[in-house]
Amino acid sequence: MIPSGQPSPATRVDASPPRPDDITTLALDDLAEGADWRRPVLLDADLVVLVTGGHGTVELDFRALPCRPGTLLRARPGQALRCEATRIDAVVVRWSATALRGLDVDAAADVPAHWQLAGEDADVLRNEVTQLVVDCRRQPDVPAARALVRHRLAVLLLRLALLPPAPPGGDGAEAGPRTENATFRRLRQEVERGYQHTRRVEDYAARIGCSVRTLTRACLAATGRSAKQVIDDRVALEASRLLAATDEPIARIGRRLGFPEPTNFGRFFTREVGLSPGAFRSARGGPAGNGRPPARRG
Repeated sequence: MIPSGQPSPATRVDASPPRPDDITTLALDDLAEGADWRRPVLLDADLVVLVTGGHGTVELDFRALPCRPGTLLRARPGQALRCEATRIDAVVVRWSATALRGLDVDAAADVPAHWQLAGEDADVLRNEVTQLVVDCRRQPDVPAARALVRHRLAVLLLRLALLPPAPPGGDGAEAGPRTENATFRRLRQEVERGYQHTRRVEDYAARIGCSVRTLTRACLAATGRSAKQVIDDRVALEASRLLAATDEPIARIGRRLGFPEPTNFGRFFTREVGLSPGAFRSARGGPAGNGRPPARRG
């Protein structure tokens, strides 16, 4: 699935909007806002998470990622994050969309979501995160200090981009993104703009200026899945996020994703995920039924 998308304002982790250049550090449990991780939260900011103690699992977009000291996670706005009950101590670096504006960090765009650090890499990145925590807490309103924090974060991300690939069969990291040609990258961009309005491969091929066959060939080379499957994966992912992390009525979620009829949305979701929307929501700690709050008595 394509890991992107934005949550609605009602599902933000923080009640107060961040400053345009906001970079903060916090603990992992702070993201759950005292909810004890019963349900996932939709992220409204970029995160780097460095596990410092404990063992357990973090679920990112419904993929279980094992964590122990030295595990590093990279999460993005719109993704669904949840921790299992096992205690995990971690430092979270969090920043808003405009915090790194003007800094050249494009090379770090494809950092894998999960990495187990070891050796010299672990020492270097642990030091980077530790120093970033110190600098975030020191004179946060001084312009020079805020500039320093921005550059430290950029350095951290670039160091992540320079990590060597994990050895075959090793546990260094999840498999990094496969080589993507320009056609597939363009499709990803167009799908992000249009997945709520159309799932037709022909529409995306017309926008990109290529044939359906070319688009499908590019998707198969990059992901092993057809263009239609890539598009449907993105819609199913967004539906899963909204069902698991919000109480928005199922029919409304379907309409947001281009399904005027709830039955059509239900059939699509069941085919893609293997559970009905209601069963999926209930299995992830949400309310049974259609997601509406219970009627008030009296």
